[in-house]
Amino acid sequence: MDEIQRRLLLERLFYAHAGAVRAYARRRIDAAAADDTVSEVFAIAWRRLDDVPDEPLPWLLGCTRRVLAHQHRRARRDMALASRLGTAVSGVAIADAVLGSALAQLNDRDREILLLIAWEGLEPAQVAAVLGCSRNAVAVRLHRARRRLAAALNRVAVSERSGDTGLPAEEAC
Repeated sequence: MDEIQRRLLLERLFYAHAGAVRAYARRRIDAAAADDTVSEVFAIAWRRLDDVPDEPLPWLLGCTRRVLAHQHRRARRDMALASRLGTAVSGVAIADAVLGSALAQLNDRDREILLLIAWEGLEPAQVAAVLGCSRNAVAVRLHRARRRLAAALNRVAVSERSGDTGLPAEEAC
């Protein structure tokens, strides 16, 4: 199928089923989010046009359901993170003082990969695309960054228990 045929097929799908997809999404989320969902569903349909069955509506609604579930999971992660926001660390707000202090001890590269996973909710393959490296490189960097974060968290926790401010004794007062 050439590009023009693909485009025409997608247009037919869109005109025939966008209303039903939007209505399905609209019954579950607000209007603006439903419009975004419809766009995402048809972007997926474009990428997977060869997978769309002869009766496309159930497939499109299943796709919509999965997009909505993904959006819901992302919103829950964002809300959980937002509840911990507050202290700034290299342009990133983190409420948990221990976590903020530990992240501040990491280099930019480690902090970036951890925040892409935890904050942005990206999968390792997506992080690889963002960073312009392989999935294997992301896995190795992520493993090392997590180890460094664990060590930094341990150092911060120990220093808080001992009352260490990180300043020389004469400057701590």
